[in-house]
Amino acid sequence: MGGVAHPHLRREPVQRRSAERLARILDACAELLDETGYEALSTRAVAARAGVPIGSVYRFFGNKRALADALAARNLDRFARRVAERTAALPPGEWRGLLDAVLDEYLAMRRTVPGFSLVDFGHRIPADGPPAGTGHALADRLLPVVAAQLGRPADAALRRTVLVAVEAADAVLRLAFRVDGSGDPAIVAETRELLRGYLSRTLDG
Repeated sequence: MGGVAHPHLRREPVQRRSAERLARILDACAELLDETGYEALSTRAVAARAGVPIGSVYRFFGNKRALADALAARNLDRFARRVAERTAALPPGEWRGLLDAVLDEYLAMRRTVPGFSLVDFGHRIPADGPPAGTGHALADRLLPVVAAQLGRPADAALRRTVLVAVEAADAVLRLAFRVDGSGDPAIVAETRELLRGYLSRTLDG
Protein backbone atom coordinates (compact mmCIF):
# COMPACT_ATOMS: atom_id res chain seq x y z
CA MET A 1 0.00 0.00 0.00
CA GLY A 2 3.01 2.25 -0.16
CA GLY A 3 3.08 2.88 3.59
CA VAL A 4 2.67 1.19 6.94
CA ALA A 5 1.41 -2.39 6.61
CA HIS A 6 -2.21 -2.57 7.58
CA PRO A 7 -3.27 -5.18 10.16
CA HIS A 8 -6.47 -6.01 8.25
CA LEU A 9 -4.69 -6.61 4.96
CA ARG A 10 -4.57 -10.40 4.67
CA ARG A 11 -1.61 -10.43 2.32
CA GLU A 12 0.84 -7.74 1.26
CA PRO A 13 1.23 -7.50 -2.52
CA VAL A 14 4.69 -8.56 -3.67
CA GLN A 15 4.59 -8.20 -7.43
CA ARG A 16 3.75 -4.97 -9.25
CA ARG A 17 0.72 -6.56 -10.88
CA SER A 18 -0.65 -7.57 -7.48
CA ALA A 19 -0.07 -4.07 -6.09
CA GLU A 20 -1.91 -2.54 -9.05
CA ARG A 21 -4.84 -4.90 -8.48
CA LEU A 22 -4.98 -3.92 -4.81
CA ALA A 23 -4.99 -0.24 -5.80
CA ARG A 24 -7.91 -0.86 -8.20
CA ILE A 25 -9.85 -2.62 -5.46
CA LEU A 26 -9.35 0.28 -3.05
CA ASP A 27 -10.22 2.82 -5.76
CA ALA A 28 -13.44 0.92 -6.46
CA CYS A 29 -14.28 0.82 -2.76
CA ALA A 30 -13.79 4.59 -2.52
CA GLU A 31 -16.02 5.28 -5.52
CA LEU A 32 -18.79 3.03 -4.24
CA LEU A 33 -18.69 4.61 -0.80
CA ASP A 34 -19.53 7.95 -2.42
CA GLU A 35 -22.26 6.41 -4.56
CA THR A 36 -23.97 4.01 -2.15
CA GLY A 37 -22.69 4.67 1.38
CA TYR A 38 -21.12 2.14 3.72
CA GLU A 39 -24.16 0.04 4.53
CA ALA A 40 -24.88 -0.77 0.87
CA LEU A 41 -21.22 -1.49 0.12
CA SER A 42 -20.40 -5.11 -0.69
CA THR A 43 -17.25 -7.00 -1.60
CA ARG A 44 -19.01 -8.34 -4.71
CA ALA A 45 -19.83 -4.81 -5.90
CA VAL A 46 -16.24 -3.74 -5.26
CA ALA A 47 -14.92 -6.67 -7.30
CA ALA A 48 -17.28 -5.85 -10.18
CA ARG A 49 -16.31 -2.17 -10.18
CA ALA A 50 -12.59 -3.02 -10.02
CA GLY A 51 -12.93 -5.56 -12.82
CA VAL A 52 -11.41 -8.39 -10.77
CA PRO A 53 -12.70 -11.78 -9.59
CA ILE A 54 -14.31 -11.79 -6.15
CA GLY A 55 -11.48 -14.09 -5.03
CA SER A 56 -9.01 -11.26 -5.66
CA VAL A 57 -10.84 -9.11 -3.11
CA TYR A 58 -10.85 -11.91 -0.54
CA ARG A 59 -7.17 -12.51 -1.15
CA PHE A 60 -6.53 -9.16 0.51
CA PHE A 61 -9.62 -8.51 2.66
CA GLY A 62 -11.88 -10.64 4.81
CA ASN A 63 -14.88 -8.30 4.60
CA LYS A 64 -15.97 -4.77 3.72
CA ARG A 65 -14.93 -3.45 7.13
CA ALA A 66 -11.35 -4.43 6.38
CA LEU A 67 -11.66 -2.77 2.97
CA ALA A 68 -12.78 0.54 4.47
CA ASP A 69 -10.11 0.35 7.14
CA ALA A 70 -7.40 -0.23 4.51
CA LEU A 71 -8.75 2.69 2.50
CA ALA A 72 -8.38 4.90 5.58
CA ALA A 73 -4.79 3.71 6.01
CA ARG A 74 -4.03 4.57 2.38
CA ASN A 75 -5.57 8.01 2.84
CA LEU A 76 -3.37 8.59 5.88
CA ASP A 77 -0.23 7.56 3.99
CA ARG A 78 -1.07 9.91 1.12
CA PHE A 79 -1.91 12.76 3.46
CA ALA A 80 1.36 12.35 5.38
CA ARG A 81 3.37 12.43 2.14
CA ARG A 82 1.57 15.55 0.93
CA VAL A 83 2.17 17.36 4.22
CA ALA A 84 5.84 16.34 4.21
CA GLU A 85 6.28 17.72 0.69
CA ARG A 86 4.61 21.00 1.67
CA THR A 87 6.68 21.50 4.81
CA ALA A 88 10.13 20.30 3.70
CA ALA A 89 11.44 23.85 3.29
CA LEU A 90 9.95 25.37 6.46
CA PRO A 91 12.44 27.02 8.83
CA PRO A 92 12.92 25.27 12.21
CA GLY A 93 10.32 26.21 14.80
CA GLU A 94 7.77 27.40 12.23
CA TRP A 95 4.66 25.54 13.32
CA ARG A 96 2.16 27.94 11.71
CA GLY A 97 3.27 26.93 8.23
CA LEU A 98 2.93 23.30 9.28
CA LEU A 99 -0.58 23.96 10.56
CA ASP A 100 -1.56 25.63 7.29
CA ALA A 101 -0.19 22.68 5.31
CA VAL A 102 -2.10 20.16 7.42
CA LEU A 103 -5.38 22.06 7.06
CA ASP A 104 -4.92 22.84 3.36
CA GLU A 105 -4.06 19.25 2.45
CA TYR A 106 -6.97 17.89 4.49
CA LEU A 107 -9.37 20.26 2.75
CA ALA A 108 -7.97 19.37 -0.67
CA MET A 109 -8.39 15.65 -0.01
CA ARG A 110 -11.87 16.10 1.44
CA ARG A 111 -12.93 17.94 -1.71
CA THR A 112 -11.28 15.70 -4.30
CA VAL A 113 -10.57 12.18 -3.00
CA PRO A 114 -13.39 9.65 -3.55
CA GLY A 115 -14.80 8.11 -0.38
CA PHE A 116 -12.91 10.51 1.86
CA SER A 117 -16.00 12.08 3.43
CA LEU A 118 -16.99 8.69 4.90
CA VAL A 119 -13.56 7.16 5.49
CA ASP A 120 -10.78 9.62 6.07
CA PHE A 121 -8.04 8.44 8.49
CA GLY A 122 -7.76 5.47 10.83
CA HIS A 123 -11.46 4.66 11.22
CA ARG A 124 -13.04 1.69 12.90
CA ILE A 125 -16.35 0.57 11.50
CA PRO A 126 -19.14 -0.25 13.96
CA ALA A 127 -21.21 -3.29 13.09
CA ASP A 128 -24.46 -1.35 12.65
CA GLY A 129 -23.50 1.96 11.12
CA PRO A 130 -21.10 4.07 9.08
CA PRO A 131 -17.41 4.60 9.91
CA ALA A 132 -16.79 6.19 13.32
CA GLY A 133 -13.76 8.46 13.39
CA THR A 134 -10.80 8.58 15.72
CA GLY A 135 -8.06 11.17 15.68
CA HIS A 136 -5.44 8.95 17.29
CA ALA A 137 -4.05 7.53 14.03
CA LEU A 138 -3.63 11.01 12.54
CA ALA A 139 -2.18 12.44 15.77
CA ASP A 140 0.36 9.61 15.94
CA ARG A 141 1.44 10.25 12.35
CA LEU A 142 1.72 14.02 12.88
CA LEU A 143 3.48 13.85 16.26
CA PRO A 144 7.03 13.14 14.97
CA VAL A 145 6.59 15.78 12.26
CA VAL A 146 5.58 18.43 14.81
CA ALA A 147 8.34 17.35 17.22
CA ALA A 148 11.01 17.58 14.50
CA GLN A 149 9.74 20.98 13.39
CA LEU A 150 9.84 22.32 16.95
CA GLY A 151 13.09 20.59 17.90
CA ARG A 152 11.55 19.04 21.01
CA PRO A 153 10.81 15.50 22.20
CA ALA A 154 7.73 13.68 20.96
CA ASP A 155 6.59 13.18 24.54
CA ALA A 156 3.18 12.62 26.11
CA ALA A 157 2.54 16.34 26.57
CA LEU A 158 3.18 17.14 22.90
CA ARG A 159 1.10 14.17 21.80
CA ARG A 160 -1.79 15.44 23.92
CA THR A 161 -1.51 18.86 22.29
CA VAL A 162 -1.51 17.35 18.79
CA LEU A 163 -4.41 15.05 19.61
CA VAL A 164 -6.54 17.89 21.00
CA ALA A 165 -5.80 19.99 17.91
CA VAL A 166 -6.69 17.10 15.59
CA GLU A 167 -9.96 16.33 17.38
CA ALA A 168 -10.96 20.00 17.56
CA ALA A 169 -10.23 20.50 13.86
CA ASP A 170 -12.15 17.33 12.98
CA ALA A 171 -15.26 18.47 14.85
CA VAL A 172 -15.35 21.99 13.43
CA LEU A 173 -14.44 20.99 9.88
CA ARG A 174 -17.22 18.41 9.88
CA LEU A 175 -19.55 21.29 10.74
CA ALA A 176 -18.09 23.30 7.84
CA PHE A 177 -18.91 20.48 5.40
CA ARG A 178 -22.39 19.99 6.82
CA VAL A 179 -23.16 23.68 6.25
CA ASP A 180 -21.62 23.68 2.76
CA GLY A 181 -20.73 20.59 0.74
CA SER A 182 -17.44 22.20 -0.27
CA GLY A 183 -16.60 23.36 3.25
CA ASP A 184 -18.04 26.67 4.42
CA PRO A 185 -15.19 29.22 3.97
CA ALA A 186 -16.09 31.25 7.07
CA ILE A 187 -16.12 28.17 9.32
CA VAL A 188 -12.86 26.93 7.78
CA ALA A 189 -11.31 30.32 8.58
CA GLU A 190 -12.62 30.09 12.15
CA THR A 191 -11.08 26.62 12.44
CA ARG A 192 -7.70 27.99 11.43
CA GLU A 193 -7.95 30.83 13.97
CA LEU A 194 -9.12 28.47 16.72
CA LEU A 195 -6.13 26.18 16.18
CA ARG A 196 -3.65 29.05 15.94
CA GLY A 197 -4.90 30.43 19.25
CA TYR A 198 -4.70 27.07 21.01
CA LEU A 199 -1.31 26.12 19.56
CA SER A 200 0.28 29.52 20.18
CA ARG A 201 -0.50 29.08 23.87
CA THR A 202 0.92 25.57 24.00
CA LEU A 203 3.76 25.64 21.45
CA ASP A 204 5.22 29.14 21.54
CA GLY A 205 6.19 28.75 25.17
